[in-house]
Amino acid sequence: MDSHSTRAATVRKAAKVFAAIAAIACLTACSVSYKFNGASIDYTKTKTITIADFPIRASYVWGPMQSIFNNELKDIFANHTRLTQVKRNGDLQIEGEITQYNQRNKSVSSEGYSAQTELSMTVNVRFTNNINHSEDFEKQFTATATYETTQSLNSVQEELVTEMVKSITDQIFNATVANW
Repeated sequence: MDSHSTRAATVRKAAKVFAAIAAIACLTACSVSYKFNGASIDYTKTKTITIADFPIRASYVWGPMQSIFNNELKDIFANHTRLTQVKRNGDLQIEGEITQYNQRNKSVSSEGYSAQTELSMTVNVRFTNNINHSEDFEKQFTATATYETTQSLNSVQEELVTEMVKSITDQIFNATVANW
C-alpha cells in the first residue's frame, strides 16, 4: 500500500468519525426542543398565569390528593416557565376539578381472586388563553396506577396518587403551553 492510499484511507476514517459526531450532535440538539422549557410561550405577550385550586368532586375521596395535585400543578409552571403566577386575571388561566378517583380489579389470579387493582384519577380542566382565545379548551386528563392486591391501598395510596398527579400535571402542561 503506498502513502497515497494510506492517506486516503485515513481521510475516509476521519470523515466517518466526523459524520458520526455530527449525527450525534444533531440528535442531541434536537432533543433539547422536546424538554419542558416553555419554548412555545411568547413572553413578550404572555407574562402571567392564574392557576385556581382544583376541588375534589369525585364520590370517592382521599383527602391529601387535592393539595398534592394543586401544589404539583403550580410547581410545574413555576419550574418550567417564566410566567408569573397571579391570583386572578392572568394572561393564561387554568381551572377545573378532580372529577374521578376510583379503583377496580385489573387482573385475576388462577385461584379466581383479584391479583392486581388499578387506581385511576381524572381531572377536568378549563384552559383560557386571554392572548389567543383559539387555544382555549375544556378537556379531561386521566392517569392510572396499578398495585398488587396483596398490598393494602393505604400502604401504597400516597405513592400511587403522587405518580398519577405527576402524569396528569405533565399532560396539562403539554396541552396548555408546550403545544405538543
